[in-house]
Amino acid sequence: MPTHLTLTEMKQFVEGHFEDFVNKRNAAVIHKNMTPDFYDHDGPGGKPTGVEGDEKMMLRMYESMPDLHLTIEDMLAENDKVMCRNIWRWTDAASGRKMQFHGFVLWRFEGDKIAERWATVTAPSEDL
Repeated sequence: MPTHLTLTEMKQFVEGHFEDFVNKRNAAVIHKNMTPDFYDHDGPGGKPTGVEGDEKMMLRMYESMPDLHLTIEDMLAENDKVMCRNIWRWTDAASGRKMQFHGFVLWRFEGDKIAERWATVTAPSEDL
């Protein structure tokens, strides 16, 4: 099923999803924002998963990175897809060092929800 959302609406949806799912630590929002058959091609450990796998991954991240914050640096939209370049930042609990990793995420929409996700991230490094 194609999406009926405009490019602007898709970008706003992704921005809101990141804000709720990452910055506001609302893992349950994934059930509202994704299609029932949502497919994450690059889930935890680089393995495919669905809604439940991504929700569990974020719950673990909330525990290990209590001040985790995502910033969208760039966002592009075309057809039924949105691409984001993000920076994820947090404080390492053991060392107190500020850490970060960078990522690119591609989202595909069906109707008014996200149906697929692809992602590539860098290894965590110190945030200088």
